[in-house]
Amino acid sequence: MIAAILFTVSIVALVQFGVYYWRAVIAGVAAKTVSDRIRTAAGLTHSTIGAQDFHSIIILNDLTPDLQGPAGSFMAIRAYYSVIKTLGSIVPAMSEWATNEMATCARYVAVLMDQHLERNMATAAQMRGI
Repeated sequence: MIAAILFTVSIVALVQFGVYYWRAVIAGVAAKTVSDRIRTAAGLTHSTIGAQDFHSIIILNDLTPDLQGPAGSFMAIRAYYSVIKTLGSIVPAMSEWATNEMATCARYVAVLMDQHLERNMATAAQMRGI
């Protein structure tokens, strides 16, 4: 019985650490700059990417399958965004935190799209040089 409790507590702690690590990675990537090419392609007119821009960037990702790269269709970040959005609408005290998290998700996807575009352009330039 004690072993089962200890095992359960260990698993919960490992999952909690994994979630914190995953959020730290997302925040680290989202802190990078996004080029104007992605903003223009997604139809964003303002200089900062906010929570409301997530769907525009995801639509851009869906329209450019060659830019998807290893992250594919961003299923995990889409699920996280929808959970945070739901949580922010259910619990009013968490709405500001949820908006900040959703903005981080949008910047994360925009940065990855920008990186994929940059890699594709470098590959195309290399192929033209051959």
